[in-house]
Amino acid sequence: MPAGTALALALLALTCSTRGGLAVPRVTDCSLACSPGFVCRRHVTRDVLSSFCRQPPAAVPRPVLGALTVSTAMSCAPPGGCSLLLHVQASVRLQESLRGLEACAQSMDTQETRCQGVRVPGGSRRRQAGQELQVHFDCFEVSAAQSVHVTLRPVPHFCGVQLEQQYHVEAGKLSYRVDRSRKVVLVQLPEAPEGTDHYVRLCLKWSACEDAGALVQVAANSISGVVALPYSQELPCLCLESWSAIPDAVRTWTCPFELDTEALWAAVHYHPASQALSWEPACPLSGLVSLCWRPGPGPRCLELQDSRRPAHGRVQYSLVDTQPQLCLQFSTSLGFHVRCPFQQPRFPASVSVDP
Repeated sequence: MPAGTALALALLALTCSTRGGLAVPRVTDCSLACSPGFVCRRHVTRDVLSSFCRQPPAAVPRPVLGALTVSTAMSCAPPGGCSLLLHVQASVRLQESLRGLEACAQSMDTQETRCQGVRVPGGSRRRQAGQELQVHFDCFEVSAAQSVHVTLRPVPHFCGVQLEQQYHVEAGKLSYRVDRSRKVVLVQLPEAPEGTDHYVRLCLKWSACEDAGALVQVAANSISGVVALPYSQELPCLCLESWSAIPDAVRTWTCPFELDTEALWAAVHYHPASQALSWEPACPLSGLVSLCWRPGPGPRCLELQDSRRPAHGRVQYSLVDTQPQLCLQFSTSLGFHVRCPFQQPRFPASVSVDP
């Protein structure tokens, strides 16, 4: 099968397998709804979270509010594109003195507050007192990476009777598949709210993310939203970085090779002219490197005196004799490893011999 055809089929397979599994579900209707058999009506309320409250009647139990659930949804309507919504669901133990519920969402960035009210007619309250009422509020429009404080209170507002939840809006996560035979990462981007483009790239994640491949811009109207990113080496710090093409967009990282550490310990170089043995980590590490002597075939390796070096940068040992029992010992945040570069005569491919 030609390479181009195989890659196209892999892209198609990724699209089919991930399109239905996006982190943010699509909704077509996000309006007020109550439990079957209950009557409830939308009530216009001010966008103010008032501190005024009254003492609850003795007949109202304190756990009158059952639950508060907050989630992210996405609504898409051509040609306007997609928008992110905050979906608020609540439950309450209905009481005759409780006229309804109020839900308020306050942006932690702008302090803007929006509130919605629901009323239950008196006849319904009397007939169904003591039963659990579930309410799906009208959705609140939000933006990606926004922090929102959601408050649920009964109407009237009884002192000490409310539920609160801090919520961070997620805009969906990218999906990926690694094709190791072709050294390519196939990336499925999340659907973009408000029709925005996305950027994606491979980078080496140190204190900042350093370029390790071309930056790819994916248009919001892209049919598949799938891109192929080639790589040269599987490293634990080689990550996918993605963000929306809007000012100050929040960037997200996913590292497909975080368990692939073999390439780190293989980065050993020997310089015959100076008899220097060196190693340099391709990813950020904390820990120690030392020379050790392996007397036999087992895992035991005796550390040589005064050979310890920090593992966070280039390590070099001078005037090294190329004995098969001489090894490098790594004790780092990624575990314990021993590398013996001179075990084979005529140095194996695992050690690079520099002129």
